[in-house]
Amino acid sequence: MQNAFTVDVEDYFQVSAFEKNISRDSWNDYPHHVVENTARILDLLAEKQVIGTFFILGWVAERYPDLVRRIADAGHELASHSYWHRLVYELTPESFREDLRRSKRAIEDAAGVSVTSYRAPSFSITQKSIWSLDVLAEEGFTCDSSIFPIVHDRYGIPGAKTEIHKIETKSGSIWEFPPSIRKFVGVNLPVSGGGYFRIYPYPFTANSFHRINKKLQRPFMFYIHPWEIDPDQMRMDFASRSTRFRHYTNLKTTHRKLSRLLSDFSFTTMGSVIQQASAEQDSPCP
Repeated sequence: MQNAFTVDVEDYFQVSAFEKNISRDSWNDYPHHVVENTARILDLLAEKQVIGTFFILGWVAERYPDLVRRIADAGHELASHSYWHRLVYELTPESFREDLRRSKRAIEDAAGVSVTSYRAPSFSITQKSIWSLDVLAEEGFTCDSSIFPIVHDRYGIPGAKTEIHKIETKSGSIWEFPPSIRKFVGVNLPVSGGGYFRIYPYPFTANSFHRINKKLQRPFMFYIHPWEIDPDQMRMDFASRSTRFRHYTNLKTTHRKLSRLLSDFSFTTMGSVIQQASAEQDSPCP
């Protein structure tokens, strides 16, 4: 079974956990590592002969169009991760639309390809911002991976569907591919990537893949950030203890674990996995 391999292309200083201390006006003041870190992921994917989906921050696409073109030229799928990395539930529909359009334009101008898939910063499509799906459909987006079916202090819709499914909006349908979870003592436990991949022992992640692929007969949604393979990034001493734990744990070992994961399991783009699921559901993906 082919699983979705996705990358949220953003830099270490742009994460939501730091935004109260790092203003967006100061982003240019920090050393940028996103190009070299993304290049390391691209090299690893080329070595393993894997293509995936890259959710690119519009701010990054505008400043590094050559990086966007390199991703596209390698055969990967391009998607939007917003422009400013703002939490959707802190925006109005109008400001969300403006940010969405700007990100889409930046990525498309850089690579000359159409962008129709989206992932919200920090999975911030929640019950408070479910209206954003209507805006996405209005703006021509057909696929999303923003609704995390867990309980979390920053994101999540605990009762949301855990499988690939179609959501009907006032402006059309959107295919939703949630980050993967596994049931543990009746609780949805996140196992889909990012900090969870870094913190969990590799055998637990691999076992979660096997359970979802074989027991549930479902593809896995995996995600990673370029900064998660960068142990040399600047440390933010102002961050809380829990934030530092989430952000910095096991940065030195992530690249090695990622290489092992790509060897142990089969991956492709999110779009390809959704197309397969839509065919099985007899509901063609746009």
